[in-house]
Amino acid sequence: MNATNPTLIVIAGPTASGKTAAAIQLAQHYNTVIVSADSRQFFREMSIGTAKPTTSELAAAPHYFIDTLSVTEPYSVGDYERECLALLEQLFKTYNVVIMVGGSGLYIKAVTEGFDDLPTANPDIRDRLNTELAVNGIAELQQRLKLVDPDYYHTVDINNPQRVIRALEIYEATGKPMSGYLTGTKNQRGFDTIKIGIDLPREELYNRINMRVDAMMLDGLLPEVEKLYSLRRYGALNTVGYVELFDYLDGKVSLNDAIDKIKQNTRRFAKRQLTWFRKDNELHWLNAAEIISFTEKKVVTN
Repeated sequence: MNATNPTLIVIAGPTASGKTAAAIQLAQHYNTVIVSADSRQFFREMSIGTAKPTTSELAAAPHYFIDTLSVTEPYSVGDYERECLALLEQLFKTYNVVIMVGGSGLYIKAVTEGFDDLPTANPDIRDRLNTELAVNGIAELQQRLKLVDPDYYHTVDINNPQRVIRALEIYEATGKPMSGYLTGTKNQRGFDTIKIGIDLPREELYNRINMRVDAMMLDGLLPEVEKLYSLRRYGALNTVGYVELFDYLDGKVSLNDAIDKIKQNTRRFAKRQLTWFRKDNELHWLNAAEIISFTEKKVVTN
């Protein structure tokens, strides 16, 4: 670590692994703030289904990038990179350590490393792909992505139509897969980074996911989804926990089947998150009890 640089401690890992509690404990230890890197907790209307920090958790440590957008507002990983870097520049004037927490690996990578320059969006290709999405659904686009860019397919949230369409758009415009733009030289940042992954046995993680879904239903996930039904065309709502209950509201499945599908799709999503994070050689896999002692050995106090 560079003694002149502040430190960003990243707490990453799959959904339901306990990242929020670990980040709050760490923030309190260092008397600092938390920056969210969860691409769905940005949206004000989506709370229960995204497992946002509770009111008491938000009070335990200041959080940024929670409830900052409406689902009707477009927002890209590039927007997040730009805004988050600007925020960190300001925060590091006050804090020597800042905590980042989330399961959106692409967003974490954007802030800590950046990307190769992505091609400018081609509106004609994007409009055509969006039309195909509206007419045929996302499954056909998912399979096309799997054929042209299997590496990206196996790590991205394939239920996010914006990600799928952007990757196909880049491939069609350049002949180069999205994964080819994510392996370039790491951009220099004005801060040091410590990346920590929450390590849980697979069976324990899956049990936590199942229990979390049951808790979400008890907390009112279905009424939350009902309020958002008229907005379901927006990409932010093409998210596990919402699409399955939209299908229930459409009469396509029973409520019990929808709940089972949420659990199954969340487990699949967690597996994709793990695949992404396992490829990051800078990430240290720890259990929650080890995090503070590990970071104390790494952080340089100015």
